[in-house]
Amino acid sequence: MAEFRADLHIHTVLSPCGELEMSPSNIVRIAKEKGLDIIGITDHNSTRQAKMVRDLGREHGIYVLTGAEVTTAEEAHCLAFLPDDEKLDEFQAYLDAHLPFIRNNPEKFGYQVVVNVDEEIIYEEERLLIPAINQSIEEVEKKVHSLNGIFIPAHIDKKMYSVLSQLGFIPPTLRYDALELSRHTTVADFIAANPYLKNATFIQSSDAHFPDEIGSVFTIFDIPSISFENIQKKNTLI
Repeated sequence: MAEFRADLHIHTVLSPCGELEMSPSNIVRIAKEKGLDIIGITDHNSTRQAKMVRDLGREHGIYVLTGAEVTTAEEAHCLAFLPDDEKLDEFQAYLDAHLPFIRNNPEKFGYQVVVNVDEEIIYEEERLLIPAINQSIEEVEKKVHSLNGIFIPAHIDKKMYSVLSQLGFIPPTLRYDALELSRHTTVADFIAANPYLKNATFIQSSDAHFPDEIGSVFTIFDIPSISFENIQKKNTLI
């Protein structure tokens, strides 16, 4: 086994709350500087920048999980990662079908753009990405797993936009692959307050919207080698 550092919750310029400096080139460069081996690209309700980061990551020895941070009908945030481009595209079509059309106001919410490796804008998303889609957390989980993806309720310790803040508990029928904690707590403190989750697998991620947040916390994966399948097996250390 080997240990690999992973920060699985990073936003790019595509997220309206993401700093414009969060380009694929900057994200990969900073991940390399921070000693990260694995990162996850998780823009709000969109996967459209993820492939660009993944392709650039390959050139620099960074493994990139491609996916999105989905806002469910309950206003709970969840991370979804897909194993290949075909399934990523299918998941994007699912998000497009269920996200309400509310036109973005860049002056109020921020720009939502996809950029290339030269940081040139190649696409601008007109639809505001931060509203909830019209699918429950259980429906999103089932869709992700039907595509052989990884499903992780995000920053569950937060007082807003988490499954615990919105529902008050983790539904016992929810098939999550791990639970994510923010950088504002520890696994030990969280389990002490929520002992019914002591047997869950936890990751901890930065939820980076700004360059200096990347890798501010991370998870160590104890796996034989880096692959989607090995990450999916949930052999992790904090």
